[in-house]
Amino acid sequence: MSIKKIVVAYSGGLDTSVMVKWLSEKYNAEIVTATGFLGQVKEIQGVEEKAKRTGAVKSYVMDLREEFLKDYVWKALKAGALYEGVYPMATSIGRPLLAKMLVDTAIKEGADAVAHGCTGKGNDQVRFEVAVQTLAPHLKVIAPLREWEFKSREEEMDYAIKNNIPVNATKSSPYSTDENLWGISIECGVLEDPTVAPPEDAYQITANPKFAPDQPESVEIGFEKGIPVSLNGIERSAVELVTELRNIGAKHGVGRLDLVENRVVGIKSREIYEAPAAVILHTAHSELERLVLDKETFRFKQDVSNKVANLIYDGLWYSPLLKSLTAFVDVTQEKVTGEVRLELFKGSIKTLSRQSQFSLYSKELATYTSDDTFDHKASEGFIKLFGLPYKTLSQVQNAVKEEETI
Repeated sequence: MSIKKIVVAYSGGLDTSVMVKWLSEKYNAEIVTATGFLGQVKEIQGVEEKAKRTGAVKSYVMDLREEFLKDYVWKALKAGALYEGVYPMATSIGRPLLAKMLVDTAIKEGADAVAHGCTGKGNDQVRFEVAVQTLAPHLKVIAPLREWEFKSREEEMDYAIKNNIPVNATKSSPYSTDENLWGISIECGVLEDPTVAPPEDAYQITANPKFAPDQPESVEIGFEKGIPVSLNGIERSAVELVTELRNIGAKHGVGRLDLVENRVVGIKSREIYEAPAAVILHTAHSELERLVLDKETFRFKQDVSNKVANLIYDGLWYSPLLKSLTAFVDVTQEKVTGEVRLELFKGSIKTLSRQSQFSLYSKELATYTSDDTFDHKASEGFIKLFGLPYKTLSQVQNAVKEEETI
């Protein structure tokens, strides 16, 4: 296959900066870069000029923040999707949108191939390539990090220096980060040793909880059908709400996560995450669901949440199963409307209150005061019926044991 034009998913970081130069030399093809702005702060600045200086003939930079939150993050939030019960998956959720951007740009430019800067043992290669195969199976996908000669980030840095490619990474601070509004992932360096506590310089936005403000701060989040729409009684756009919560949570040291996780390719990795807004919103959303969902729906949705998280993490955002499970989730969210007040203090989150017009909580049924309206006598018959299968099972087993001893 003759490759004349390649669209590169470009972040401006070490790997993709080196990749633009490397691809242009190896394939003698025109390089177009596509950068999606999902809320990252550092590397987005000057990324268009940087790409062109490195050898790109054209550079696209697209503000995808609103689409990212409304069409991707909110779906994961409504599903309660936390990978392995912990990780809000900021990177995982962003990849299918970036892959879509990459495909759209390639089609617009009439490119023959797309390229990404993912490693051969990471998760993102799966997420990008499965998404591209699903959305545009005719495009060739190139993964330089799986085939080029560099064996370490240090060798990439040497190549960058030799070719006058400006990068932020240094040999003394070799962390690899990925950032968007929903959170930041940090890996490499000393973090590869799970016996070592993360050094403070690895954290990018959150305050050390030890040195966070000595006074707690409360926030009230309003939801409509599972989607956060207001903060402290004031309606906010998706970007405004998440940005404000990110700043408030970071100030109080909320959202630091240290996780040894199971990667898609079967190995374990240790990464740290900072996700103040995500942790706050997942906490609030879960508390509201506890108030308004009936018992069986709430219990079943826990299984769905885990499955949705696994599908997103594994790069199957565009799969029929995820689409089907999302339809189920949307039905469960029809009554997830109300307000939740939380207290943030030195890295912790405490629920202060939750209220909803659809609340299934009845004080008259729950109270132990004289206002109690619960029919206590009804419990006797209920318990007999509820325990009947197990009573019968025990009786049968005991009878068999007696026969065996005769």
